[in-house]
This record gives sequence, C-alpha cells and structure tokens, in this order.
Amino acid sequence: MVGTICISIVEGNPHLRSLLGWHLQQSGYIVKQSANFQQGIDVFNRYQPTLVIIDSNLPDGDGLELCRWLYQQHKPLILLLSARDTEPDIVAGLKAGADDYLTKPFGMQEFLARIEALIRRMRASSIPLYLDYHELKIDLVQRRVQVRGNFIELTPQEFSLLYVLAQAEGSPLSRSELLRRAWPDAIDNPRTIDTHVLSLRKKIEFNPRQPDVVQTVRNVGYRLNPSIINGDNRSLLDTSKTRNGKNHQSLAEVSVN
Repeated sequence: MVGTICISIVEGNPHLRSLLGWHLQQSGYIVKQSANFQQGIDVFNRYQPTLVIIDSNLPDGDGLELCRWLYQQHKPLILLLSARDTEPDIVAGLKAGADDYLTKPFGMQEFLARIEALIRRMRASSIPLYLDYHELKIDLVQRRVQVRGNFIELTPQEFSLLYVLAQAEGSPLSRSELLRRAWPDAIDNPRTIDTHVLSLRKKIEFNPRQPDVVQTVRNVGYRLNPSIINGDNRSLLDTSKTRNGKNHQSLAEVSVN
C-alpha cells in the first residue's frame, strides 16, 4: 500500500523540497525531508525510507556521494534530481547508484510518474524483499531481523553484514570481500569484520561461543550456516528452549537503529 511507503527528500532548495513533499503526501506517501547531506544520512538511519530523492548539488556535499553511500546500504531506491542534463552527467548519476535521473526543471506530473514507476519496479523485482529461513527471518524492506520468533535490534552495519552473508547463500566470504560489499567506506583493517561478527553473534546466536548461524570458515572468513539456507534448522530448534535457565521471551518489535 502507498501509505506504508516512506520517501525521503534530500533537497537544499526549501521551496522545491516543500513542494515535492506536499505532492507526495497528497499521493499518500509518508515523507521525510532533509536540507543537506548529513541530514539525509541521519533520516535514512532513523526511518529507513523505501525511496530517496536526492538533489545532485547539496549545500554540504555532492549528491552523487550520498547516492554511493546509500547504494552501499543495499537499500533504498534512488531518484537523482539535477540541473545537469548532459549524457556524461546522467551516466555518472546512474553509475553512482541512482535508479532514475530527472533533470531540472521538470513537471510535477512527470515527477510523480517517475516515483510510481520506481515503486512498481521494486514490487516487480525478482530480488526478494523478505528472506525466510524458518528460524531466521530477514525483512529487507523494514530492515528487521527475527530469530526463533524474536525481533532482534541490529545496527545498520550489523544488518548489512548479515544481509551480505545471506546473499552468499552459505558460501564462505573472506574478510576483504565482506568489507568491500558490506561497508559503505573503504577500511584498511580486515579485522574490523571480526569485531562486528562478534557483536552480531551476541545478538542472534543462542550460544555465541558455539555459533550456529554465522560460522567461521578457517583460513577463509565467514559464512551463513548452509543448513539455515536449506531449511534444516534442527540445531537451532534444539537450542531455542531456554537461555540462561530462563524462557526466551519474545522481544518487542523494533527496527534497525
């Protein structure tokens, strides 16, 4: 439903930002507005919008850099707005991660049609929006994780790490590959992965010292337990009875910070 779709507008021009926001709200979308690069990142981390509209020329940064950062998060759809209308500019925007490119000035009907087309593309995409491994469920739209019926609160980076491991479908990934695919910025220390894996295990494993979900592959890196991918969750079911001698109660549903 349209009313459940959150759209973020990152636009430095307050009049255009308000105008776009008003029309989107009239169309039934949930709208969050940002005036600059940093606010755009903050809004994304807080609300996890389905689609982000970005002006290519922001007051405190390049809109293409924000596109690249969002693209690394494996979400969301991106519509880039720009007064630059040459072919190299359009190609650069699409290569930065934009799903569509709209040149200024533009008509409101065309703008809304582009939004509707992007939403339709998302719904028709063959890329799954929800991964269900029985005991492990990953909602790629709401960016939520459920383990043994419990919603687990993950940081954006922990979620990205788990998502990349799930994409590999049980195949092991090296630390360097995980850094390349799951981290928005270049990091020189592959051991950063170990720290985040440890943190992730503390949240999703019954026994982090004997992990069932995220497994270490000696001399390679990490993988998601193939038995989870294949639907054989007996080991997880066996360990889901109690935790620290107490019943493992369902947590309140929370979203990624």
